[in-house]
Amino acid sequence: MPHLRAIHLPQPAPAGTYPFNIPALQALDNLTLTTPVTFFVGENGSGKSTLLEAIGIAAGLPTAGSEGTAHDPTLAAVRPLADRLKLVWNRRTRRGFFLRAEDFFGYVKQLAHMRAELERDLAATKEAYKDRSELAQGLARMPLARELHALQNQYDRDLNTFSHGESFLEFFQARVVPNGLYILDEPEVPLSPMRQLALLALMKQIVAENGQFLIATHSPILMAFPNATILSFDEQPPRPVAYNDLEHVTLTRLFLNNPEQFLRHL
Repeated sequence: MPHLRAIHLPQPAPAGTYPFNIPALQALDNLTLTTPVTFFVGENGSGKSTLLEAIGIAAGLPTAGSEGTAHDPTLAAVRPLADRLKLVWNRRTRRGFFLRAEDFFGYVKQLAHMRAELERDLAATKEAYKDRSELAQGLARMPLARELHALQNQYDRDLNTFSHGESFLEFFQARVVPNGLYILDEPEVPLSPMRQLALLALMKQIVAENGQFLIATHSPILMAFPNATILSFDEQPPRPVAYNDLEHVTLTRLFLNNPEQFLRHL
């Protein structure tokens, strides 16, 4: 049973201003979530990521590398929408996180910066206490050493030593917990097709531990998750669409079956 059961958007919404001027959101009053995995799909600008961000804010979830969605300045434009949303829960959970691909890359850079600062501070402390007793040296270094050790042990190894796809999956595995709500915006961006399959396997494991996913995606691989609900934001209001009826799937299949048919017109 999903943690988050429904999203209500009371009408009327302010007309003519972003994000309320997006057609799919103008027509939206209620989305019911009946499965542990729900995909938001549609063309760029259809409103799927905008609604996903607003849900993340309304749910009060943390984001990668920050305290939470409530204080993230990049989400300021969608806060008026988040303020109007009413979330209906089967079981309220504060576990989980909201993640965009760009947030993850920023988070990796932040970790690298924190590690470099700690290593510089340790070296400076060692130099400053070089003429003191071993006890004094140890006490001076201890807080920094502990913080650096905790940072290094958060993941199996430094995320900067992974490829983008590997580091994304490593991050995900290190942060997921049972009974969480995971809101992901285009997680396929850093992932090869093989890594997308690995993400599907990880999602299956998390769902078995009472996890729930809301995912905006363009990936036919991710959309194939068994028994997931796929909501098309190309419809007004967004509505469930069968996997084989999706334009993403149909177009990808046609292209792979006969790429020359498309490429000859370039």
